[in-house]
Amino acid sequence: MIRLNTEDYPWKSGMTVRSLLDEKVFTFRHIIVRVNGEYVPEEEYETQLIQDGDDVIVLHLMAGG
Repeated sequence: MIRLNTEDYPWKSGMTVRSLLDEKVFTFRHIIVRVNGEYVPEEEYETQLIQDGDDVIVLHLMAGG
């Protein structure tokens, strides 16, 4: 089990940031991901593994005025 945006979410062996984003259909253009409080750059989404028990925060940035 992981925490995804403060909610429990099932963990799977081999889960990466990219696979999680795809599974949850996060398709916003500008996304910020933090795993256990550490920022994950977009170029690492494919390789950054998510471990059982990790705390993942996914935020989308919106423009406004």
